[in-house]
Parts: sequence; structure tokens; C-alpha cells
Amino acid sequence: MSVLRKDFLWGGATAANQYEGAWDVDGKGPSVSDMCTNGSHTTPKRVTPTFEEGTLYPSREATDFYHHYKEDIALAAEMGFKCFRMSINWTRIFPTGMETEPNEAGLAFYDKVFDELNKYGIEPLVTISHYELPYALVEKYNGWYGREVIDFYVRYCEVIFDRYQDKVKYWLTFNEINCGTMTMGAVLSLGTIKDYCGPVTEVPDEKQIRYQGLHHQFVASAKAIKLAHEKYPQFQMGCMICFATKYPYTCNPDDVLKCQNEMRQFNWFCSDVQVRGYYPSYMNRFFEENNITIAKEPGDDELLKQGTVYFYTFSYYMTACESADPNADAVGGNLVGGCKNPYLQASDWGWQIDPKGLRYTLNEIYDRYQIPLMVVENGLGAYDKLEEDGSVHDSYRIDYLRQHIEQMEEAVKDGVDLMGYTPWGWIDVVSASTGEMAKRYGLVYVNKYDDGTGDLGRRKKDSFYWYKKVIESNGDEL
Repeated sequence: MSVLRKDFLWGGATAANQYEGAWDVDGKGPSVSDMCTNGSHTTPKRVTPTFEEGTLYPSREATDFYHHYKEDIALAAEMGFKCFRMSINWTRIFPTGMETEPNEAGLAFYDKVFDELNKYGIEPLVTISHYELPYALVEKYNGWYGREVIDFYVRYCEVIFDRYQDKVKYWLTFNEINCGTMTMGAVLSLGTIKDYCGPVTEVPDEKQIRYQGLHHQFVASAKAIKLAHEKYPQFQMGCMICFATKYPYTCNPDDVLKCQNEMRQFNWFCSDVQVRGYYPSYMNRFFEENNITIAKEPGDDELLKQGTVYFYTFSYYMTACESADPNADAVGGNLVGGCKNPYLQASDWGWQIDPKGLRYTLNEIYDRYQIPLMVVENGLGAYDKLEEDGSVHDSYRIDYLRQHIEQMEEAVKDGVDLMGYTPWGWIDVVSASTGEMAKRYGLVYVNKYDDGTGDLGRRKKDSFYWYKKVIESNGDEL
């Protein structure tokens, strides 16, 4: 008998900027992601203010959900999805972000997507903004640093809430909002890169600008949730955090304190604001030591209290250790790194695989907030081989997912209220961090390659059939 709730939201996750393509079709404007070139594990992708001839911008076509949505949703339905995590492309609705009237062609596309999902009884989980800020807002306001962007975001929310009020129940205001606490977040999330051209790993670290932009995102999120609470009580509004669990490397108190500080700064700060409704006291010292002054307008603090989330979602891929020893072995990972854990294996991209860390993380989050949780990204980026007969034998991915689902179930036994699971990139998409296709997560293979070639054909991997059985058994058959 499954320990998971009967209405558990099994599914998969995607993002428009990595999946949708059709970057200039039917009135869509350019987003930050459309201005990012391809990269690799060793060569960072770049952001360019103007398009460079002969350069590949992988998000422009991505894996072309725009023209394959019926086929892809049918595949999701065949697996038995209860939930389809996706995002709306802001620039498909407001091409520059600044229009007073929305683009009807963009709205109509998502009507068709939601109707197709509804046909199969699949619940959409929609991220309102997932790394696709309109590039025009970068040029005019330096992205989220400009407080004006709050009103543009709220207008966008007003339009999509009204349009899809009978089709979408679950909403996430920002993807991995805590990405804004790190330098690369200036590109991915905040768009505070006006006049910058170069590798995403070399963006100037302007903490004052980033944290001011992050405050504007907090206010925008709160306003959207307040709007939903007042006009659309049927909506469930959530946050989304990139959770990068850290352990002290040793029992040296210096390691423990460094680990606690890293957990606070990256993992807890943003959700403390979005769940509790106020800035945590531990940030005061950080702001003081980094010469950061958050400019607030009258009413901001009250808005944060009024606009708290109903449920908490997060991405979980890996863990790392923290050490006060500068010579400790370093390891990379999802946005952030740390020290190598000698007890863990790593993926092809050096991300440490830690299923039990997911159980630990679920317990830590639930102990802190006591609201329903959902794992909305989790998966293994790996090199997949397409066989001549069209098959992909990805037992390594099955092992990864199985071990993490087992630990989710242990967390539920521990008392965690877990509402769903949507593994990342259930179908192959462009990598957000590197802009490459070779790093594949999907249960469905897409015939698309790092040089931009490929006929975009879809092929079921072994993991596709395995995950179908998992869903059918509500997690009993792993």
C-alpha cells in the first residue's frame, strides 16, 4: 500500500525558455534567454545585447514544444501524468513587457495547451516567470533593478489569471527565485545586465543591484498572490526554490558555522520572506557587511505579509559540503558548488548524487514551514546514446530516480506533507546553465544536437516505460 496520498501529483517539469522554441513566432518578443548563446561543460554560454550572425542561440528553437505540444502532451498522458509543470513565456503575452494590451496569439497558444492537458485529465502547474524576462526591460530598466518592472509583472499576472482562471489551479510566481542571491542570477533571473556582453560566469558581481532587484521580485510575487487571494480563491499559489543542501565537511565548528551561513544565505532567505512574510533577522548582518541598503517604499513590508505562499516547491539535484579550509577539494553543481563529499558518487557533469539528502532536505523544509511541499525538479543530466533501432537504454537514470523516490517515501513516513513530484526535463530540453543539448535529463529523447541539427523526432527511453509503472502503482512499483 503506497504511503503517498491518493491524489499525489505525479508528472514532469519543463520551462518555456528551454523547451518551447518559436522565439519570434506569432508576435513573441525576445527574452533574456533568447539572447544567450550555446555553451558546454567547459565553455560558458554568453549573453549578447545584439544577435551575432553565425552564432547558435539554442533557446530560439529549443526542442520546439510550440509545434509539438499535442504530440508531447500525448506522451505525457501515456506515462500517466497527473501534473504537467510548465511555464508561460512572458514575451509571448507582452513582447516587450511594457505593452498595455496583450498579444492575443500568445494567449491563444496557451489556451490550446491547457485544453489539451485537460483532455487527458492532466493538471497544469504553471510557473509565471521562469528565466525569460523580456529583454526590452533589461535595456530600459536594467531588469528587476527598476521598480517599474513590478507593475509590468502584475499586469502580466492580471491578464493570465483572468484568461486561464478556469484552466489553471496551481501557480508558482518565480522559478528558483533564490538564484538572484548569486552572481549568475543577474542573467538568469534578474536581468540586471544592461550593457553587458560576455560569458554568464563573468557578470560583474553587483550585490546592491541584485538584492534590490530581488526585493522587487518579492514585492511582485506578494502582489500577485494578494491578487489571487482576492479575486481567484480557487488558485493555489506557491514559491519555487533552488535547494542546494549543504553539510559541514567535518565537525570542526568553523565548518559547521560556514555551512549554517551558506544554508541561510542561499537556501532559506528567499523562502523565509515568501513563506513567513518578512525579512529574516540574520540578513541584517549580511547587508551591513556587504554595504547593501534595500530601498523599500511605504507598504512593502505589509505587502510581504499579505502575499505569502500556500505551498512550497523546490528543485533538488545534489548536495555538497562546506569547509573553512580553502584547500578542500571543490565540486561543481546546480548553480552553486562546495566541497567534495567522499561518501557520494557524481554524475557526468560532476554533480554529486545524494538520494538520502532529499529525505533530509524534505524534513528540514517541512520542520521549518509546516506547509505542503512538492519536488518540482529532480533528475540526472547524462550523455544518452540513441541506438539504431531508436531505443535509449538509460538504466542509470532509472536508478537515480528510483533512489530519490524511495527517499521521498521515507520522508512521508517521517511526517512530511508531500503533494507531488515532477522530475526535471521529462523530455529533453536545452540546459539552462550551459546551453547545451548533450546534457540530457528526459524520459523522452529529442533528436536535437549541440550544433543545432536534428529533426526533433521524439523517442521513448527505457525510463519512460519504467516511470509509467511507477505512476500506475502510485510509487509502489519501483
